[in-house]
Amino acid sequence: MPPTRPPRLIFLLNTAQRRLQQLVAAEQLRLAHDNADAPSPAQGGLLFVLQDSDGRTMGEIAQALDLAPSATTGLVQRTEALGWVQRAACPEDARTQRVWLLPAGRNQLPLLRSAIQRINRRLTTGFSPDELATVARWLQHVQQTAQEPDAP
Repeated sequence: MPPTRPPRLIFLLNTAQRRLQQLVAAEQLRLAHDNADAPSPAQGGLLFVLQDSDGRTMGEIAQALDLAPSATTGLVQRTEALGWVQRAACPEDARTQRVWLLPAGRNQLPLLRSAIQRINRRLTTGFSPDELATVARWLQHVQQTAQEPDAP
């Protein structure tokens, strides 16, 4: 019997990531149809980060969203222009800016939660909780491994 070829994990992960982006984009169009001011996926991520810990610094937001500082600045500026967040200098260190979730941004969260639940239902259908726990554990391992220096 010939040896079994290992799964092409990098290919599968890259393909899945692209397809997931397409699925999220389709959901974004659905949200925009129902709500002209629907947040983009990146703006939704920012709103969720602030919901969990309001008043975060720009650096903390960049780290939480895995974004470059310049991308974080642009994201916050665009979201601030919509009236969903507010930036202000940190009282302890004027060089640091903190970002707060405003009521209009908080009002977007139920819409975003609903969209995420629809996507998650599609992604998890047919999988047991144990299988999903294994997938989650593997994806966390990939994230951690990608951040470590080259190891044997």
